Amino acid sequence: MLSTILTATLTGLSGQIIRVETDIARGLPACNLVGLPDTTIRESVERIRSAIINSEYVYPAKRITINLAPASTRKDGSHFDLPIAIGVMTATGQIPTKDESNWALLGELSLDGRLNPIKGALPLVLCLKEGGIRHVVVPERNLAEASMVEGITVHPAATLTQAVDWIKGFPVQQSIRRAIATESGSRPSLPDFSDVAGHENVKRAMAISAAGAHGLLMVGPPGSGKTMLASRLPSILPEMTYEEKLAVTKIYSVAGLLDDQLPMVETRPFRRPHHTITRPALLGGGMKPGPGEFSLAHFGV
Repeated sequence: MLSTILTATLTGLSGQIIRVETDIARGLPACNLVGLPDTTIRESVERIRSAIINSEYVYPAKRITINLAPASTRKDGSHFDLPIAIGVMTATGQIPTKDESNWALLGELSLDGRLNPIKGALPLVLCLKEGGIRHVVVPERNLAEASMVEGITVHPAATLTQAVDWIKGFPVQQSIRRAIATESGSRPSLPDFSDVAGHENVKRAMAISAAGAHGLLMVGPPGSGKTMLASRLPSILPEMTYEEKLAVTKIYSVAGLLDDQLPMVETRPFRRPHHTITRPALLGGGMKPGPGEFSLAHFGV
């Protein structure tokens, strides 16, 4: 039997919808993953097998072929665990087939069937929403981050069993439309620009730079106050709009730097890289492309 489940993958900060196609056939027990999966996805087979069995479902002793389409796109990330597991269970008839055109799944599985939080939940949900998906199941700890996206209903699940219950039609708690962390009371405090005594010419130059979004180069001997002044520059910058907060949060989500207690970046970022930083760490990229310090300072300093 053949089943198709929708999910997404990230390339840098942009996403693409992926179809997880699962086929169960007669033959010696085996599980073959095709479609340019990375090592994390190839290793998911054993995690999925244990999670299905420990959740009191049946893992088939048959020949399983899983295709991640389109096959020409490289896929990476542990969030493929849940769609692959649901695909196997749907192909074996344990879950009733359902029109997959308007819902998708994201989640990493533990061996006992619990869903672990994933990196990049926000840009992944944004990608799914732009692709016309109306419902998405995410790990419970990614709820606040994922629910920032308007126009798509986010369903949290703590275990594989809860995800199966939602697919079968049982009610599962739905997300609130905006994250609680956007309330002003939870915003982190910044070093205040008004605390600086003296440096009047420098402060005037920084105020002009902040007002016009100009670049600023500070030169001086160690201990003259360059870092102290720079760290206070975000406190005189205009407050970020919702769209700017979403763009910065998207970058920090991909980098795995979001705080569980503060899922949205509320203040303009301040980055202080060491002078020995490497080029990929500063500009981004590397063997597995990720945002560098320039990207992490987006809309900030």
